[in-house]
Amino acid sequence: MRRDSLLHRLLPKLIVDEAEPPLELSDDIPDDRLRLICTCCHPALAVEAQVALTLRLLCGLSTADVARAFLVSEPTMAARITRAKKKIAAAGIPYRVPAAAELPTRIEGVLAVVHLLFTTGHTAPSGVELVRRDLVERAMQLARMLHALLPESADIAGLFALLLLTDARRDTRLHADGSLALLADQDRSRWDRSQIVEGITLVREALRVRPPSRYALQAAIAAVHAESPTWEATDWAEIVTIYGVLSQVWPSPVVALNRAVAVGFASGPSAGLAELDALTGEPQLAGYGYLPAARADFLHRLGRDREARGAYQEALLCTENEIERAFLARRLAEIGERA
Repeated sequence: MRRDSLLHRLLPKLIVDEAEPPLELSDDIPDDRLRLICTCCHPALAVEAQVALTLRLLCGLSTADVARAFLVSEPTMAARITRAKKKIAAAGIPYRVPAAAELPTRIEGVLAVVHLLFTTGHTAPSGVELVRRDLVERAMQLARMLHALLPESADIAGLFALLLLTDARRDTRLHADGSLALLADQDRSRWDRSQIVEGITLVREALRVRPPSRYALQAAIAAVHAESPTWEATDWAEIVTIYGVLSQVWPSPVVALNRAVAVGFASGPSAGLAELDALTGEPQLAGYGYLPAARADFLHRLGRDREARGAYQEALLCTENEIERAFLARRLAEIGERA
């Protein structure tokens, strides 16, 4: 009944040749939602189009949320989704659930969907909750099923490891009063050790394949944090090195931003600020609140509080999650009081 309801709701949004026999879901893939995600990630579409269409139609994300995940405006993302639908219609792409043997040709898009589904749930782009548990749990379930289907895939192992290691910190991301707790302030004794052990095992498996995938490298960074007994003991030099490799495997403005922050912790706030300032002209980071927030932190550490206040104000303008906004507003107020 769940399958039939989902199909009747979604099929009108896709193109189906009425002369074809009724759609049958392959038993090779054990979950209705995963079958539909694999179906939408058709290799005839560009990977970005596959991912955007699937997140919008199947995963419960709004067009605005999908746009934020891709660091583009909502009208731009709406146009991309429309173009993807038109291409399906013009090319007559059949709506057919792939067998498990066909998954390798679609796995890039499927993994990107699961990853963005998780990241959107891990820190909700907007609203009053920091985490959307429904999206996080759905992504974790999908990653576990994919790993069971293709246990030899290093890409899947890397992604699953990344999700496990990141989600292991879930119970410590808020203080008792509901305010945001930075990684430096979290009680590491409360991190989920079973998830960390499982995640690190998967990281080691994924890193045996050369060249390492972007998910394996991201998981390796998460593993450095997971294995550090304290914030002060974090091996920031190693993290900077891994980000350097990741930027070659998967060039991305967000990777460059994260590497710049790691440089600041490894080599001092002046070095980090210089790296961040070099990214201020990056179009994809315009309106991305984490860039001015990181600049504000380094400026404050350098005693440049007037500039830090301006950066915090910019970050507030770019941030829609209420818990993150409260954190930024508190930092801004603290700087004002000290001044």
